[in-house]
Amino acid sequence: MLKLFHVPKTRSTRIIWLCEELGVPLDIETVSFSPEFRMSPEWLTKNPVGKVPVLEDGELSMFESGAMVQYILDRYANGRLQPMAGTPDHALYMQWSWFGEATFARPLGEIVNHRRNFNPEIPEVVEEMVNRALLCVKAVNDAVEGKEFLLGEFTAADIMVGYSLMLCNQLIPSHSYDEANQYWARLCRMNGAVKAFGGLNPGSLSQ
Repeated sequence: MLKLFHVPKTRSTRIIWLCEELGVPLDIETVSFSPEFRMSPEWLTKNPVGKVPVLEDGELSMFESGAMVQYILDRYANGRLQPMAGTPDHALYMQWSWFGEATFARPLGEIVNHRRNFNPEIPEVVEEMVNRALLCVKAVNDAVEGKEFLLGEFTAADIMVGYSLMLCNQLIPSHSYDEANQYWARLCRMNGAVKAFGGLNPGSLSQ
């Protein structure tokens, strides 16, 4: 059985969400997010940079959430939640999956790290990262106009982007992108999202 080392509100929610949608059994062990735990010798053997999550499947151990998503799809999904490899739709699926982490999550992570390390924060730095994140929200907004999900049908790319939308909702109080708000509301109603976010009410991006 897959085993996930999990911290609420972190990228491990992507794995919970995906497995719930696929009906793939997942053993979840919640761990501490404290620096003491994450930089302990024991944890560094699982994740060499002291981050979360970690996924284990037998002898295999992984520490990158996007790679975990793709591994689960390729090994356990039987063609579900991703288009056929080598097709234009699969290229777009990969684009949005990478966008969710490499492009969208980056400025959000910079906001978190800045506020953690600088007290008081430097407003100009945070403003720049907020503007970059909102460009990503606009990209999502435009992509889902007239569609239920990024590719029309729900795929794991929506999970990858959905986590970043959740984080954006926590860090940036409001914006006026109605299509993105409606898309987020649809994601929040999915069984996998409810399971992944637990007691957290993802709410609306405009709140």
